[in-house]
Amino acid sequence: MSKFQALTLDRVALRFGPFQALDDFSLTIRAGEFVSLLGPSGCGKSTALNCLSGLLKISSGAITLDDRRIDVLPPERRGFGMVFQNYALFPHLSVRRNVAFGLEMRKVPKAEVEQRVERALATVRLANQIDKLPGQLSGGQQQRVAIARAVAIEPPLVLMDEPLSNLDAKLRLELRHEIKRLHHALGLTTIYVTHDQDEALSLSDRIVVMRDGRIQQQGAPEALYNAPDNLYVARFMGYRNAFPVSMDRATAVVGQGPGAMRFDGLAAPSGGQAASLAFRPDDVKLASTGIAAEVAQVEYCGQQWLVDLRVADGTHITMETHERVAMGEQVKFSVAPERIRLFADAYVPEAG
Repeated sequence: MSKFQALTLDRVALRFGPFQALDDFSLTIRAGEFVSLLGPSGCGKSTALNCLSGLLKISSGAITLDDRRIDVLPPERRGFGMVFQNYALFPHLSVRRNVAFGLEMRKVPKAEVEQRVERALATVRLANQIDKLPGQLSGGQQQRVAIARAVAIEPPLVLMDEPLSNLDAKLRLELRHEIKRLHHALGLTTIYVTHDQDEALSLSDRIVVMRDGRIQQQGAPEALYNAPDNLYVARFMGYRNAFPVSMDRATAVVGQGPGAMRFDGLAAPSGGQAASLAFRPDDVKLASTGIAAEVAQVEYCGQQWLVDLRVADGTHITMETHERVAMGEQVKFSVAPERIRLFADAYVPEAG
């Protein structure tokens, strides 16, 4: 693989008329890193990837590979490998010819093309499928061909745009392990676009959470999972229980009147007065004393139950538990203070 020290996007912006697709986007990727861009549809993560690849021309800022500016280069001269959501294979070409295509466009000698194609397909465990057409392969196999094609050119950087979105759950899990194995085995540098929290957490050295073309937070998966900077990031890290909150000294109050929930032993966030509160479903524990609730719905998930609890004022709490409960059952629950996050940013209901 071609080596480099760092790829840097410096205050990159992309505008389409009045619409700001990327805004003051600054990020440095070090050689060997696996960086995931995480966020909902329309947040700018695929746009950032397309700016990197050269498929979109930036409006301002700069993209540099070490000390060389590359945003002025066309896509083919950047030399990056790309893996797309829809595989983007040529249906009339064999697996061999699909993987060879990028090498042939680069005028690589024929003998070397053959060696690289065979090596790439062996790496993704498809050496025995080399003469088949894409239509004769499963979706997971087609995506592995696309990965082989990307790494065969020995790129300095591999860009992956939601490569597992079209696969079923079992294949997604298998390919996730395969991508991580290849990243380490081949010494790749990878930028991976996803809207899936589990993918980002399991694959990444660093996660970059995006919103409206801006970076909300970036860091190691454990750091974002345990200490999200704001409610938006928290929701992407699995904090499904989120509410507007008022503080009564060290007590957070959710709701009003006698049915309000009260969580004791909390300190206001460093950014100012708490405006919202969040905790994860697995932080909710059934207890002999605590907040009273009725079991409104129960979903069996194999090793645990996903339970919808309804408290006195009608607020709903999502709980994950290994204890079996029944619809309509009256229970009590608690959440440990250290598992509750308070945020200064205002609560906004999730879309949809």
